[in-house]
Amino acid sequence: MTIQSCVTISLVPQARGGPFVFWDDLAEGCRKAAALGFDAVEVFPPSPDAVDPSELRRLLAEHRLKLAAVGTGAGWVVQRLTLTHADVAQRARAQEFVRSIIDFAGPFGASAIIGSMQGRWGDGVTREDGLAYLGEALNALGEHAAQYGVPLLYEPLNRYETNFVNTVADGVGLLGTLTTRNVKLLADLFHMNIEEADIAAAIRAGAGSIGHVHFVDSNRRPAGFGHVDFVSVANALHAIGYNGYASAEALPYPDSDAAARRTIDSFHRYFRASEA
Repeated sequence: MTIQSCVTISLVPQARGGPFVFWDDLAEGCRKAAALGFDAVEVFPPSPDAVDPSELRRLLAEHRLKLAAVGTGAGWVVQRLTLTHADVAQRARAQEFVRSIIDFAGPFGASAIIGSMQGRWGDGVTREDGLAYLGEALNALGEHAAQYGVPLLYEPLNRYETNFVNTVADGVGLLGTLTTRNVKLLADLFHMNIEEADIAAAIRAGAGSIGHVHFVDSNRRPAGFGHVDFVSVANALHAIGYNGYASAEALPYPDSDAAARRTIDSFHRYFRASEA
């Protein structure tokens, strides 16, 4: 299997202004993704029950798309839940939210993503305790995802969004502390542009641990609107045998349609050309 293309669809009004290509309308997002030739969509719902699974299945079948992943970010954006909160009841609520996203995504063969819901240490939580809470959650949720034959995706974020894990190397280190083997890293090129000295080298060092890629440029605009060296990124991903999705978690710049077109053009330029 080769690297496949994917585009994001956000259904979370509170996240407006965030880095998602298509917004609000799942059916229209799927239609446009298929028309441009994307292989899959990545969906960010406001809650696990906000999307009818039978309707989503119908849309995917109609447009010959796959569901690549489902984001849990609304757990933070809408409900202010994190897996590392000082309060045990809040942590339990956060785990239950992620678990329900796993149960929604899993039957589609899609992974749930933990990004902003990892939280931060501070405000009554030490770094040591926070990492313990995070590890406990990843172990439980990774094992929960295993029943669907998909990994749980954990995303290292830049220093302005979390103070737990900011680099791929630190992410690999965190995975090494877990008892579950069913958690993989989401390598987001925007965050990596901030935190990594060499993005391609970081990808190569993450061989075997990277399960998903956010295909986006240095300024969070679609690939080709910034200064990421995508040739070296593509070469590194091929070198480690990565065969997952390159998913556009990008700002709708200059608008959603143009962002999607730029993304699929860049995908073919950097990934399909390198496979020829």
